[in-house]
Amino acid sequence: MPWKESCAMQERFKFVLEAEKGEKSIAQLCREYGVSRTAAYKWLRRYDDEPYPEALDDQSRRPIHSPWRTDDRVEDVVVAARKRYPHWGPRKLRHLLQSHRCPGDAWPSAATIGRILKRRGLVRAPRRRRRTPPYTRPFAEVTAPNQLWCIDFKGHFDTLDGTTIHPLTITDAFSRVVLRCEVILEPRSAEVRDVLESAFREYGLPEAIRSDNGPPFASTGPGGLTELSAWWIQLGIRHERIEPGKPQQNGRHERMHRTLKYETAVPPAKTPRGQQSRFDRWRKEFNCERPHEALAMATPMSAYAPSARRLDEKLTREQCPFDVERALVDKHGHIRWQRRRVFIATALRDQLVELRPTRKRRRWIVCFGPVVLGHYDERAKHPRLSRLAKPQKVQTMS
Repeated sequence: MPWKESCAMQERFKFVLEAEKGEKSIAQLCREYGVSRTAAYKWLRRYDDEPYPEALDDQSRRPIHSPWRTDDRVEDVVVAARKRYPHWGPRKLRHLLQSHRCPGDAWPSAATIGRILKRRGLVRAPRRRRRTPPYTRPFAEVTAPNQLWCIDFKGHFDTLDGTTIHPLTITDAFSRVVLRCEVILEPRSAEVRDVLESAFREYGLPEAIRSDNGPPFASTGPGGLTELSAWWIQLGIRHERIEPGKPQQNGRHERMHRTLKYETAVPPAKTPRGQQSRFDRWRKEFNCERPHEALAMATPMSAYAPSARRLDEKLTREQCPFDVERALVDKHGHIRWQRRRVFIATALRDQLVELRPTRKRRRWIVCFGPVVLGHYDERAKHPRLSRLAKPQKVQTMS
């Protein structure tokens, strides 16, 4: 026999109908329905005033009078200001209203303005974005040249002939020397690698490179790796990624971008070649002639020395423990493991990855150098790499 469904409205209506029959007392009905006498008499009064089932529905608990409620006219002014400046937040809108306030006006707080905008449907819920987690946090202090290089694109802009260029800049974090400032037409890994190879051959290899989380420096794939950052790890260079939305973690480089913009790109040159000539002249002046306050008014080049680690030297890999397995990533980003093709990442094509056993049987942690890519479970139905929900211990034998 199927179950019979009931709701509070139906039970209240049945209670009122049985009470009107008079066959049972109110106290007896209250015991049967499990309600108090106060609630029972309240429903009876409502039904007498309006003999419809809807009269027994729950009523709003909103107070009749709210002395602290924002006036409707003030809300209309806030909404009008928001529509005029749709990208302004509550603090900016409140400052705008206060600057145009009339005698006797009292504008609500920023929090209240935010609630008004949300109630009027003028606030969009933030979309959750997949982000690349920072690799090193907190960052180590820089005390010598070549401990840390910073790399970034200084925002694309058009030259006067209509060509869009993407200036790539590389600096040494300790001495503030601008190692490279090159015009790039397409911000791809191959072009960035050519510029970096030139800098490595001239100045040597740094210990670490700091960048943001955008391509071609980082990705949302396993370990946040790209072909470019995987190449850095091969060379023994640590990759540091700032936190999303925290450009101050690369503040020295961003401050240099400000100077670069106003001294070379306002207004821009006629052609990309002419803009590159401006960058070269400015870089020479910035490194060798311009005193820097953070260096006690010394020039950046006077505080810099090339790295002893050269690009041409053969970098040997550390010897792997005996319980570590290796697998080669093919051109499509897969490895062959236990007669199954497991997808790792296309950024690691033709590279060796390490599989380290965990305390759980038939479960492996997949690494590329010092970067943990994720874990692989041989018992899973689909052969793919999964991200680590929490740090796992690697099983080793003593």
